[in-house]
Amino acid sequence: MKINKRNDGSKLTVYIEGRLDTSTSPELSKELETSLDSVTELVFDLTLLEYISSSGLRVLLSAQKTMNGKGTMVVKNVSEMVMEVFEITGFVDILTIE
Repeated sequence: MKINKRNDGSKLTVYIEGRLDTSTSPELSKELETSLDSVTELVFDLTLLEYISSSGLRVLLSAQKTMNGKGTMVVKNVSEMVMEVFEITGFVDILTIE
């Protein structure tokens, strides 16, 4: 997995490439812990995300809970396969997906 971040003041865009699974989700979790202090708008761009497991879903859910108290979170550019996982797990009702 590869993570790229773009910070525009209080807006943070996180680009995730590859697989977000048991072996890679701790890396994303750690990145978010150190990046969300002054962020009021969090955007995940999943254009290049090939796969997401339950571990990856937990990281997104944790980020959503954090942002609920301080701003907004949006998930963008979701592939058909990842969207299917969101639909099966009910995450389409939890996340804001554009």
